[in-house]
Amino acid sequence: MTSASPIELVLLTDGGQRPADIARGVAGFLSKARTSLDLALYDVRFETDAGALVLAALLGAVQRGVDVRLLYNVAHPGPIPVPPPPESAPDAIEALPVATRGIAGIPDLMHHKFAVRDGEAVWTGSTNWTDDSWSRQENIIATVDSPEIAYAYELAFGQLWDSGTVERSGRVDPRPADVGDARVRAWFTPEHGEALSHRIAKHLGKARERIRIASPVLTSGPILATLVEIVKEKRTDLAGIVDDTQVDQVFHQWRTNGVSAWKIPLLQSVLEGAPWAGKESVPWSPGSVHDFMHAKLVVADDTSFVGSFNLSRSGERNAENVLEIRDDALADRLATYVDQLCARYPRASVPT
Repeated sequence: MTSASPIELVLLTDGGQRPADIARGVAGFLSKARTSLDLALYDVRFETDAGALVLAALLGAVQRGVDVRLLYNVAHPGPIPVPPPPESAPDAIEALPVATRGIAGIPDLMHHKFAVRDGEAVWTGSTNWTDDSWSRQENIIATVDSPEIAYAYELAFGQLWDSGTVERSGRVDPRPADVGDARVRAWFTPEHGEALSHRIAKHLGKARERIRIASPVLTSGPILATLVEIVKEKRTDLAGIVDDTQVDQVFHQWRTNGVSAWKIPLLQSVLEGAPWAGKESVPWSPGSVHDFMHAKLVVADDTSFVGSFNLSRSGERNAENVLEIRDDALADRLATYVDQLCARYPRASVPT
């Protein structure tokens, strides 16, 4: 994409860029703020060298008189397959000279990673604001210059800010907006969680040329069922990538709790019936490298879904955001990105 495009993408790979490279991009977005910055961040660390670049831009905005508000997730219950717990230090965040609000991550997470600048532009995607997210994970960053899309994100931010709870957020209608040559909708959960899964499943079911998917796991019922049908009928070119370590954890969880055991044959059919790659990431622990396959992306013909939303049941209940973008060139680029990731990693495995 050219710098003049109202929609820009940055596609991250494990080891493909340095933390400072991405931090400078984030800082550049923040540094253009004139009146307001609203940040909703699941995981953010300013204590590193790269994080300091972002913090400097944030403090610079405060010194210019920009109204800065920051939402962050707190009180995570502990390690779960998806998403991994955040590294944020609440004390450090609360010490910042900006307005802050912690959103309790029990039972559902404030899983957003977005910033709204001056009510005119949005920075969003799957990327948390940490060094590992910027350098060791597959991730997507999307920036959109559009007052209409920014307004939708402001509404979602305001609901979290005012209520302080996940369950009362996401009540923003996914209205279409023309952004350059693209048609864009902003989706927010949990209010539209089930509708979003069905929307993605509908586009998957209609696709005739290609389907490309990147998601740490695949546990959403509507999406799984549609993918099984596509695999069985072999009616379109389907390929994707998951995080093999997290998928193994999901299979184990399903087999032990029994509640979602009915999904086991569905996911097995999907992974075995199409060319899925799987990244064997390091299992989460506080001191480990966090090198997860973290991109969340669906391409169905000319329509792409990009954001913070894992294709999971829990994602439907969290506070998440997704951009639905209808644009041939952008879909081509994202499909190529998935193909490149698939070529990099081995075939996804189904644990016995």
